[in-house]
Amino acid sequence: MSVLGVDLGGTKAALRLEPASRSGAGPAPVHSVFQWPATGGAAADLAALAAAAEALCPAPADDPVTAVGVAVPATLEASGRVRGWPNRPSWQGLDLLRELTGLWPGADVRLADDGDLAALAEAGAAACPDLVHVGVGTGIGGGIVLGGVLCPGTERGSCEVGHVIVDRAGERCECGRNGCVQSVASGRAVLRRAARRLGRDTGFDALREAWQGAEPWARETVGEGAAALAAAVVSLCELVHPRLVTVGGGFAAGLPGYVDEVARQVRRLERPEGPEILLRPAALGALSSLDGAVLLARGPAPARP
Repeated sequence: MSVLGVDLGGTKAALRLEPASRSGAGPAPVHSVFQWPATGGAAADLAALAAAAEALCPAPADDPVTAVGVAVPATLEASGRVRGWPNRPSWQGLDLLRELTGLWPGADVRLADDGDLAALAEAGAAACPDLVHVGVGTGIGGGIVLGGVLCPGTERGSCEVGHVIVDRAGERCECGRNGCVQSVASGRAVLRRAARRLGRDTGFDALREAWQGAEPWARETVGEGAAALAAAVVSLCELVHPRLVTVGGGFAAGLPGYVDEVARQVRRLERPEGPEILLRPAALGALSSLDGAVLLARGPAPARP
């Protein structure tokens, strides 16, 4: 028997299959990553997910999946229906719980916010009961763990770090208001700003090369996002006084020195008499949400908001 973790990202999805036994008995964990199709909407996305699941779990009769934990960036209704997901607008109204249960019939399928799950995974990896985690990828996610428990708790909704407002006159966020940290610091926002600076579309690889080469346009563009993220971090720390702040996600993990830049910006914003802010890269790198999804599959299912 096995458990499966699934991390649904804005541009790609990741899966990890592990033995259900915590003793380590059974085959070694296996994982896969795939990009969402460029066209076809939710139907094509779900077909790609089904194909990846079948490739990863080819013999369900011999090794059945008993539980599936799914890290979801979308806002869900209590029933598991998608209320909104700006990065995948075609998922609006999708009965996600029903669709995923259909992919793994007989398994206990559990959904939770990807940022919350990432924070739980990072808190466990750091053995730290009071932690703020921020994930920088296509969007901005994250969560708060206080006393080893998610805050505010799944019954009351997820912790939407990406929608902390850092500039009321800032760019328009996908959520419809202006100045959310996601509208400035997310990977998509940074690449959009880089394209405006250069007058042409710019991919992540080109940005990373220019960032490592200290080219002014890249340092300025990434630095603006890091400064916005630092503002959100400092504000959160003023409220909850965590022992540790971790920064992860695929965009952050792919830019060497990015977390150092965020930490430098945090130092500029700290009050002398304010909370002491210890900030470091996420121990799990870009895999925090996937690790959290596996934890969700193994643990008791939380109530959905």
